[in-house]
Amino acid sequence: MVIAVTSLPNRSLSFQVIFTGCESDDTEEENVHGGAMWARMPITALVGDTPYEQWPQELPPYVAQPWDCMSHEHSVYVLNRATPAPWIAKIDGEFYPAKYYFTVDYTDSEIADDPAQHKQSHVLELMEAGEYTGNIVALPNNRVRVTHPAWFETGEGPPDFKPSQRVFHSKQETEYVWDTQRVFNNLYSKEK
Repeated sequence: MVIAVTSLPNRSLSFQVIFTGCESDDTEEENVHGGAMWARMPITALVGDTPYEQWPQELPPYVAQPWDCMSHEHSVYVLNRATPAPWIAKIDGEFYPAKYYFTVDYTDSEIADDPAQHKQSHVLELMEAGEYTGNIVALPNNRVRVTHPAWFETGEGPPDFKPSQRVFHSKQETEYVWDTQRVFNNLYSKEK
């Protein structure tokens, strides 16, 4: 059972897990692993919480997470609007349906804060992916598609836009410094 995620620069995501000991269920074996914890389990060691006849084929790390973590600092959140929808994951040139779990977003490093280099890691379980079904992957925006026929029509092919190379902030335009009335026209302004 995964309970936490760690991001270390230039490494794949790693996870804190608690072993449940369920491998001894319905057997006469003792539950020796239940409650044991393991820190920094690699993403390639995880599988979805789905019954399998056999374990999925482990993906190479560069396929499971094409971009290493960009910082020690990260946020974990769920994209609620995209959560109930099936996702499409591009894995080693092939497209597979996937189940979305959460997103890891990096900050506070030269690479993570550069708009030309920033990546998020969307953590997904591969579904109907042949021998890879059940693998957990962490993919950037350009390797995933969200599907939801009730909300929008899912496109095909690569999007025809380039990532933004610009940093946005409130004082970047030159008219900000020239129009002081606009800048200081607030609650206490004497003019109407």
